[in-house]
Amino acid sequence: MPATVTLPAQAVVGRRIAFSYRDDLRHIPRDQVGTITAIADDQPRCLRIRLDGTRSGIYVRPDYENLRYLDEVIPVPNLPMGRFTPTGSETGFDHAFDGVTVVEFEAGDMAALTPDRAKAEAAIATYLREIHGMEDESEIRDEVAELRLRTVAFEWQPEDADADWHMDDTEPNTDHAVQVHYLPAA
Repeated sequence: MPATVTLPAQAVVGRRIAFSYRDDLRHIPRDQVGTITAIADDQPRCLRIRLDGTRSGIYVRPDYENLRYLDEVIPVPNLPMGRFTPTGSETGFDHAFDGVTVVEFEAGDMAALTPDRAKAEAAIATYLREIHGMEDESEIRDEVAELRLRTVAFEWQPEDADADWHMDDTEPNTDHAVQVHYLPAA
């Protein structure tokens, strides 16, 4: 039987909060702000909070020592949904070279967000050097030779999905269709 959780009066949907991760995680900002997006009072970690700038919620106890309730209560911000045209500022688009954004997927495949093959080759080659530490120029040339032009659409996924967005093949005349140079994982 789940433990009963007593919610403080401040624990309401829409409450702005400050949240700190454990002190030993130095790469994470100590005091991030966010919003309580849901309350599931049938479990100990009953507050779902979404930190500003993220799409996924995390569940915390209402008495968690690194949770601070702020005074402001706002409507819970809606997450963008549906198809979108990436600008490079979205989560997962972490690398750019000469104005071309490169994204690497979990399986190791990559996409350069440009229809220009020469720019895609330069961006992917730089990514392989800087992020993967590849030094052998012939190996880099062999990799970029595998680039394939694809027409895709990016689509936001719901909160707490396995990924913030998905990239799927689409027809060129579809809303938000973009051309990318895709490099399949080896």
